[in-house]
Amino acid sequence: MKDKINYLEKNIDELINILNIVKNFEANLESISKKIHKKIKKGGKIYLCGNGGSAADAQHLAAEFLVRLRPNINRDPIAAVSLAMDTSTITACGNDYNFNDLFSRNLKALANKKDILIAISTSGKSKNILKALQFAKKKNIYSFCLLGNKGGLAKLYCDDAIIVPSNNVARIQEAHILIGHSLFEKIEDLILEKK
Repeated sequence: MKDKINYLEKNIDELINILNIVKNFEANLESISKKIHKKIKKGGKIYLCGNGGSAADAQHLAAEFLVRLRPNINRDPIAAVSLAMDTSTITACGNDYNFNDLFSRNLKALANKKDILIAISTSGKSKNILKALQFAKKKNIYSFCLLGNKGGLAKLYCDDAIIVPSNNVARIQEAHILIGHSLFEKIEDLILEKK
């Protein structure tokens, strides 16, 4: 008879191992938060994109900027938009053009060089993410990626990246949301201390 697998314990142990590695990204987070804060201070907006669970993370993080991250801190809203805005835009682009154009097309319509693109991808290989990063590079829009595994091609096109060293999509996404929250806390603190 096979030993019973304790899935929760196994997943927690795996996540703890990954988070112990992620702790080493503190200096990167500090540097990235300062770059994003500088852009926000100059009127820049944040655009986020991702597919599947990463699209949900992009929307989640955009909401943290627009509304608030910490319940005890009230501040002005920070302009942030998920590029997977709505089903009408997604299906129209997929039908009339190509799903691979979704993020770059929305970015082209909305963003300028004062802005920031945050791309979230567990593989770093999604064509729509790559096209958005290539567009951002061409238009001098600062781009930051939350990636997984080895970063895929996305790491070649972004200005800064944090790569979660795992090939387990669930663990990567769990680490991404923690990193996103930590980054936003740093940015929020910079905004508040400058007032």
